Amino acid sequence: MKFGIIVFPGSNCDHDAYHVISKQVGQPVDFIWHRETNLSSYDAVIIPGGFSYGDYLRAGALARFSPVMESVKKFAASGRFVLGICNGFQILCEAGLLPGALIRNRDLHFICEHIYVRVETSDTPYTNEVQAGSVRRIPIAHAEGNYVCDDETLDALRRNDRIVFRYCDRQGNVTAVANPNGSRDNIAGICNAGRNVLGLMPHPERACEDLLGSSDGRDIFRSLAATLALAA
Repeated sequence: MKFGIIVFPGSNCDHDAYHVISKQVGQPVDFIWHRETNLSSYDAVIIPGGFSYGDYLRAGALARFSPVMESVKKFAASGRFVLGICNGFQILCEAGLLPGALIRNRDLHFICEHIYVRVETSDTPYTNEVQAGSVRRIPIAHAEGNYVCDDETLDALRRNDRIVFRYCDRQGNVTAVANPNGSRDNIAGICNAGRNVLGLMPHPERACEDLLGSSDGRDIFRSLAATLALAA
C-alpha cells in the first residue's frame, strides 16, 4: 500500500501526516505537489491541515481549482480513499466531495486547544479499529471550523450514519457547551455516501504519540492501513 500527502502553498501539517504514516503506521508515503495530476500509484491520499492559497477569500475556495483536485475527484470516484484534515476538510467541501461548508467559528476567534470527540460509527475505513461511542482527545486549530448544512443534508447524514465524529465533553455527552466552534449538530467529521472520503476538523496527526499529550488519533490512521491491507 502507498499513501500520498497533497501539499498546497501554506500547508503546514503535511510533515506531521508524513511522520505518522511513515513512523507510526510504517507505510510508504510521498508528498504530492498541488499541481500534480497523476495519483495512479497511490491507494490513499491525505489532504492535510494548514492553509491553502486563496483562503483569504474563503477557506479552500481557490484550492479546489488546483490541478490535483480534479484527479482527487476521480480517485475518490474509483473507490479509493481520501482523508481531509482541517483545511483538507474545507477543501473537500468546496470541491463537492463532501456536503455542507465550513464557516467562521461561532465566536469569530481562532481556536487552538485539545478537545474531545465521540466516535459515532465504527463502520468506516477510518474507524473500523475504534469502538463506536468511544471518546478521543484530539487537538483543533482553526478559525473556520463551524460546519453548516441545510436540513435535508443533515437528515441524510444522520439517516445513513455518515456523521463520524461529534464534539463532546470528557464523558462523551454531546452538548452545546462542548461544541467549540458552533458546528451544526456538534459535527466534527463526516464521510461521503461511499464511506471512502472522510473530512474532519480535529487534527489526529497531532495526537499520535503520548509525548504530544495524546495518542488518541493514531487509530484513525491504523484503521485506514488495516482497510488497505485487507483489500490487498
